Amino acid sequence: MSRNQAPIFWENARNHLIRYGGDFEPLIIERAAGSFVYDADDRPILDFTSGQMSAVLGHCHPDIAAVICDHASRLDHLFSGMLSRPVVDLAKRLAELAPGELSRALLLSTGAESNEAAIRMAKLVTGGYEVVGFAQSWHGMTGAAASATYSAGRRGIGPPAVGSFAIPAPNGYRPRFGCADHYDWRAELDYGFELVDRQSSGSLAAFIAEPILSSGGIIELPEGYMAALKAKCEERGMLLILDEAQTGIGRTGWLFACQREGVAPDILTLSKTLGAGLPLAAVLTTPSIEERAHERGYLFYTTHVSDPLPAAVGLKVLEVVERDGLVERARQAGQRLKSGLRALMAKHDCIGDVRGQGLLLGVEVVKSRRTKEPAIDLGVAINRECMDLGLSMNIARLPGMGGVFRIAPPLNVSDEEIDLGLALLDRAIAQARV
Repeated sequence: MSRNQAPIFWENARNHLIRYGGDFEPLIIERAAGSFVYDADDRPILDFTSGQMSAVLGHCHPDIAAVICDHASRLDHLFSGMLSRPVVDLAKRLAELAPGELSRALLLSTGAESNEAAIRMAKLVTGGYEVVGFAQSWHGMTGAAASATYSAGRRGIGPPAVGSFAIPAPNGYRPRFGCADHYDWRAELDYGFELVDRQSSGSLAAFIAEPILSSGGIIELPEGYMAALKAKCEERGMLLILDEAQTGIGRTGWLFACQREGVAPDILTLSKTLGAGLPLAAVLTTPSIEERAHERGYLFYTTHVSDPLPAAVGLKVLEVVERDGLVERARQAGQRLKSGLRALMAKHDCIGDVRGQGLLLGVEVVKSRRTKEPAIDLGVAINRECMDLGLSMNIARLPGMGGVFRIAPPLNVSDEEIDLGLALLDRAIAQARV
C-alpha cells in the first residue's frame, strides 16, 4: 500500500480540518526542494505553481533557510512598537527599487492583510469610502479585500462593504467591445466608469487592480490600459492601488509588473513573492499620502506588523533575485515556456489560448476554438492526469470561462525542468482525451 494512503492520517484530516475551498490532493507531502515537492512515497512532483504562486526561489532555498535559522535563534518576533534593523533595511531597499515615489513601507504578513491596509489608507486619505475593482478580481478573503474580490466567495455571507463596485475585466480573448482582431478596451473602460459614476454617491476612494488577474484566468491588462486607468482615477480624486501579490519581485520579467508601462500607482501591495513562500507582505506608498494618513490618525496595528524574521527573509529574497539575475531569467525562461505552450496549442485543438508574461502564464482549455465554449470538465481531467504523471498545476474554474491553467514555476527554474513540464502536460492532455 502506498504511504500516501495512510488511513490514520486521512481519518485525522477528515475529523479535524475545516475545509476551506476545493478538495485536498490525495497525497501526503513530506518534503520539498527547488522546483519539486515529494510525497510520502518519495515521488518527485514538478511544482509548476511555486506552491501558492509564491516560492519564486523554489522550495527550501539554502540562502532563505540560513536566514530563517539565524533569526529563529536570535531575533524572531517583537512587540509591534519596537523596531529592528531588518525591518528598516527592507523598507529602505523597497523604496530604492519601487517605481515612482513609493518610498514609505508597512510590513505585514499576507496579501489580504496588505490590501486591507491599503484600502483603509485610501479611504482615510481621500475621505471617500467607495472602492472599485475588476469583475474577475481576487484580493483576499478578509473584510474590505473580500468586498473587492469578485471571482469567487461572495455568496452566503451577507452584504459586502457599502460602496463596492466592479467594472468588466479587460479580456482580450473574450472581448465585449469590438472583436478579437480589434478589441476596443478603451470603450469598455469608458463604459465601466460611466456605470461607476452613475452608481457613486460622490465618495470614490480607490480602484484596486492586479496587473495580471491571476485567479480570474491570467487576464492581462492591454498595453496602455494601466495608464488610462490611472487617468480615470486622477479625474475622480481616487487613488490607484496595484496588487502585485503574484506579479511582483520579477515574476513577469519586470521587478514590478507596473514598470512595463512606466505607471506608478499611489499605493502598491506586495505579498506572496516578497517572502518567497514565507508569510510576508508590504504596503508601499508616497510620502505625501503617508503624511496625510498619519495626520488623520491612520491605524493598522497587528500582532506581526514589522516582525524581524520575515523582514530578514524579504531582504534576502531581493538580494538573491538581483544577485542571480532572476528578473532577466524570468523573461528568458518565460519565452521558452510560452513557446513550448504554443507548440502544444498547435498540437492540441483543446487549447484555445496561451497568454501571460514572464513566468506567469495561462493556458485556456475550450471545447472549440471557434466558439470558445468552455471545457471545464476536460480541464479538470487534464489537471488530474498531470498530478498522476508528477506535474502539479493550478486550474482556475470560473463561470463563462474554460479551465485556465495558471503556470508559475520558480524564477530559477531550469530549462530541463521547463521541458519536463511541457512533456508531462503534453502526455496529460493526450491521456485525458482518450
